[in-house]
Amino acid sequence: MKSQNGEEVEKDPKWKIDEKPVKIDKWDSAAVKNALDDAAKKVMKEKFGYVESHKLMDMRLLICTVAVGFSLFALIWDFLRPFPESRPVLIMCVLSYFVLMGVLTVYTTYVEKGIFLVALQKDEAGIDPDNKWELASMLKKYDDMYHLSMTFIDGKTGIKRTKEFSKCVSSYFDEKGTLCFDLFEPEIRLLQNKISAEDKKN
Repeated sequence: MKSQNGEEVEKDPKWKIDEKPVKIDKWDSAAVKNALDDAAKKVMKEKFGYVESHKLMDMRLLICTVAVGFSLFALIWDFLRPFPESRPVLIMCVLSYFVLMGVLTVYTTYVEKGIFLVALQKDEAGIDPDNKWELASMLKKYDDMYHLSMTFIDGKTGIKRTKEFSKCVSSYFDEKGTLCFDLFEPEIRLLQNKISAEDKKN
């Protein structure tokens, strides 16, 4: 099978998608991005057999949970010790909440960087550290260009290799907003193949 850019990608006859087609509102950029992200995630997990790591998302959830915890504590404390007696605690909780929201913003901007999947490639012998694959994407509002980058991190050396592509979303959706998985899947396979080929050379 050929990808959108005309390059040959080996097709695995034993692997296919049996689920119902994904249909979205093609004018909703968030829905379009999520559909493509989910499709890319599906290829990495089900075609290549990589195991998803939730550590990146878990840290975001932890920050949010602590922030909500401060809010709940403020409510409970104000109920037990009505204002103005609760004033110092309320001030501390409000300040803590806004500080944590700032931390969350920094985390999503500079740590997550649009990463929607961290997948682990387990060492078959179980001796070496797992290799890591990261997928990050971007689709600006009112824009039709979908940007996807795939990064491979060698578990032993820590060396990173990145490949990416940018395509118009209309390349993967029909007029009714149905995702054409058979057109999108080869793009993900091609990126993975290119990175794996470089890794073998080194």
